[in-house]
Amino acid sequence: MHITGRAWKYGDNINTDVLFPGKYTYTVTERAEIARHALEDLDPVFAANVQPGDVIVGGRNFGCGSSREQAATCLVYNGVGAVIAASFSRIFYRNALNNGLLAIGCPAAVEAIQPGETVTVDTERHVIRCVAGEFAFPPLSASVMGIVEAGGLVAYVKRKLAVP
Repeated sequence: MHITGRAWKYGDNINTDVLFPGKYTYTVTERAEIARHALEDLDPVFAANVQPGDVIVGGRNFGCGSSREQAATCLVYNGVGAVIAASFSRIFYRNALNNGLLAIGCPAAVEAIQPGETVTVDTERHVIRCVAGEFAFPPLSASVMGIVEAGGLVAYVKRKLAVP
């Protein structure tokens, strides 16, 4: 899998309330509307300008806070290709994968990537390419890649069980 897109870079401790504002958790349910509210309190231009395949780059503890699934789905609904962070909150990491969003921990790449530059994630070679060079990340398991490639855990399980 190859993902290429523009880098949207943010700092440490980007919490789920910043990714998807808590005030919408129980009132916004349509995909398009969830997408429109992505990162609105952190980066008001994000939802209007993000392009399919773009990459979120975050620091340490990305996705900390509550377990709201919309923190991951709002990125998926906007076409984000991957999130690269120095480290992830466990629950955000799992929510990302469960919803088909590639999440990669690679502190060296996070330091090197500049906002707005083109980033390529190559999951076959386990590298992230940016202007500063190539940065290796640990290989992802076959099951994790299967979940991401299927578009999420539910689709992956249906495919494995051959459920229509």
